Amino acid sequence: MNTALALYAANVGNSRGRRYQEAPPNYRTEYQRDRDRIVHSAAFRRLEYKTQVFVNHEGDMFRTRLTHSVEVAQIARSISRILNLNEDLVEAIALAHDLGHTPFGHAGQDALNRCMKAYGGFEHNLQSLRVVDELEERYAEFSGLNLTYESREGILKHCSPLRAKELGELGERFISKQQPSLEAQLTNVADEIAYNNHDMDDGMRSGLITLEQLCEMSLFAEQYEIVIGLYKNLTERRTIHEVVRRMINSQVTDLIETSLANIKSAAPATIDDIRLQPQPLIRFSEEMNAYNLELKRFLRKGLYQHYRVRRMSTKADRIIKSLFEIFLDDQHLLPPEYDSKVSQMEQVEGVAGKARVVADYIAGMTDRYAIGEFERLFNPSQLT
Repeated sequence: MNTALALYAANVGNSRGRRYQEAPPNYRTEYQRDRDRIVHSAAFRRLEYKTQVFVNHEGDMFRTRLTHSVEVAQIARSISRILNLNEDLVEAIALAHDLGHTPFGHAGQDALNRCMKAYGGFEHNLQSLRVVDELEERYAEFSGLNLTYESREGILKHCSPLRAKELGELGERFISKQQPSLEAQLTNVADEIAYNNHDMDDGMRSGLITLEQLCEMSLFAEQYEIVIGLYKNLTERRTIHEVVRRMINSQVTDLIETSLANIKSAAPATIDDIRLQPQPLIRFSEEMNAYNLELKRFLRKGLYQHYRVRRMSTKADRIIKSLFEIFLDDQHLLPPEYDSKVSQMEQVEGVAGKARVVADYIAGMTDRYAIGEFERLFNPSQLT
């Protein structure tokens, strides 16, 4: 952790605390405790078998939600050290930000959201908060992980004003249109840097996008020309690695310099001054923002809409929809602990409560577990 935090950084001494009061830790900070609880959670371990773009069994070289979360933490911690922000809080937010993701990446989330449309919808960001607030079952005195307000604030990156009203203090900033801490802002942008560049890298590994296509993007082309000018005999694979590395460095440098200028201009004295800013202070320059928008559009068209990815998405949709419908129709097909939760929630919230428990169960699945459940329930040759 930084020895000299900026005055406007999140400081454990001024934390808004936890939902349930606990004795302070002896040899670590409150944010370190948050990070440790996240790392030891079941939801964090399951990220190893949840994918970004490619289904888990398609190959060991592709990134998973776990490797992505570690990469986000690495980028965010490096930047936070330069900005004199709280590294422990940044790491906690980074490691927890994807805990609510469904199997099969965004395709799984979209499918589950469609299933839950009549029952309040499904959004992985809110589900990550639900995991750390309610679903993890590790401690005797409370459900969830009982994280600090600041970690929970960073996990909840966006929320509709209507849903925010249900979240108490945590939802107030969405209603009053305030900003989160700089640590939360930083982790959000680090997430963007990581998944854009690494999805591009995985797309190349898979053969779904080509070097020629990548060279149509300004930021890639700029770094590619530098690399081939410096290194004449590199293999294509090593060339791509070098270009992606330089792209990340270029984005990180731009983010640091632009953010430092924004902070200097705003001259915040406390974290409350950060919250009152009209827009986030941690952001790219307009030029880099345009480069990133170009990259996002390229990935959407060239990778996420590729016919092989769309085939996987169609399979994911069928699996998620089938599991949701059969469990909602017959809760006794669920494991006993979820069957009992359904009965409890149905008494309080009716069918919507029942649907939410089914969604919790499905969202917690890994790719291969979801495929296995589908086989066990719909394949006649699978009798158990």
